[in-house]
Amino acid sequence: STNMTPKYLAPVVLLSVLYPCSETVEYSEEDYDDTTVKQMLAPRSQETDTTEILNNLLKEYDKKLRPDIGVKPTVIDVDIFVNSIGPVSSINMEYQIDIILAQTWIDSRLRYNSTMKILTLNSNMVGLIWLPDTIFRNSKTADSHWITMPNQLLRIWNDGKILYTLRLTINAECQLQLHNFPMDEHSCPLIFSSCKYFRPEVSSNEENKLKCCDLCFLFYFLVLFLSSTGDYVVMTVFFNLSRRMGYFTIQTYIPCILTVVLSWVSFWIKKDATPARTALGITTVLTMTTLSSVARTSLPRVSYVTAMDLFVTVCFLFVFAALMEYATLNYCSYSSQRHSSMGSNRTVSPRSISHPEQLTSPSNYSGLNVRPSPHTIIALNNSLYWQDFEDTCVYECLDGKDCQSFFCCFEECKGGGWRKGRLHIDLLELDAYSRVFFPTSFLLFNIVYWVGYLYL
Repeated sequence: STNMTPKYLAPVVLLSVLYPCSETVEYSEEDYDDTTVKQMLAPRSQETDTTEILNNLLKEYDKKLRPDIGVKPTVIDVDIFVNSIGPVSSINMEYQIDIILAQTWIDSRLRYNSTMKILTLNSNMVGLIWLPDTIFRNSKTADSHWITMPNQLLRIWNDGKILYTLRLTINAECQLQLHNFPMDEHSCPLIFSSCKYFRPEVSSNEENKLKCCDLCFLFYFLVLFLSSTGDYVVMTVFFNLSRRMGYFTIQTYIPCILTVVLSWVSFWIKKDATPARTALGITTVLTMTTLSSVARTSLPRVSYVTAMDLFVTVCFLFVFAALMEYATLNYCSYSSQRHSSMGSNRTVSPRSISHPEQLTSPSNYSGLNVRPSPHTIIALNNSLYWQDFEDTCVYECLDGKDCQSFFCCFEECKGGGWRKGRLHIDLLELDAYSRVFFPTSFLLFNIVYWVGYLYL
């Protein structure tokens, strides 16, 4: 699970949802005056009056029937007080929210005449009256709080108005789009409505309009849910959440960057130290593989590439390229040494020479456009050495054809006027090029990556 926080902090969320309704009921603020303290200090005569009031109200009360059934719809005002939001589980595609659900409605059967305007009752009274059947349609699990006592409140006004509050912790479904993970933002819904009461008529399209609250960190929809059993009034609240990426910076991004930098150490190690450079390259590749596996544990199995996947993959390619750089350098060094040794280690006896005019130096062919003999004898310090030039390589190199690939493998390729204006790379100096290319390209990638995902 991953912590996500609202973009703006708000103390109270006030919403209204209508069960089958045709009129709006308004209440004055003075009706909500709390007289709990006064009742606690009330004399015994008032306690007797309260008991008589409750006995009279519940004498012929049927909690199975909603108020004013068959006469008019019942208006339910729903207030949601958000205590906390989070954590958000990217794997299970859900978020947790702790709320206090307050519902207010009018039940004319509970009107009474008394000097006490409000009756504040405990949870034992909740099971004796009719309660709204509000459900959360996108909740996976929900728990009410019962410690140390049931977190419920019931108040009855003398005009029949009832206030019922309940604290809930809900795990609600939220389909997350993780393309920008872990720099993503989401609008997670909380959908609630009546369980069995539906609206008999669809009068206008007012419910389909987007209504923005004054609280900027959320907005809500009031829509109609059409089904075979009726048209239900459904309220959907959207909480705009942004992810905290500090955890992923410490656990994934910084280790990946340090591993890539560590792979560049091999560019400063001598090319003859094959065990050291090979061990360093393989170790960094395995480390990146482990970091990639750990990063995927906090994500569901989605079919698209996330921002973290892109970063880890590019870091893996940089580490792998550093290992391949040494493999290329080692192969080129071995090839150069092999050709040099072939020209200096082969000797023949003087009697095997049938044409002394062939005694010459390979440099005599460096400026010619004719094809040299594949086998040339060199006289050096009164000894005759057999120089074996490869038939295809030397001729094409001297002819200028091999340099179209911008690589020079032999000393004979480094001269000639045809090389002017061309770019040539000496593979034996590959480490020097890598010391500049790898850090520069990785720095440019990080600039594009962080600016693109954070500010664009």
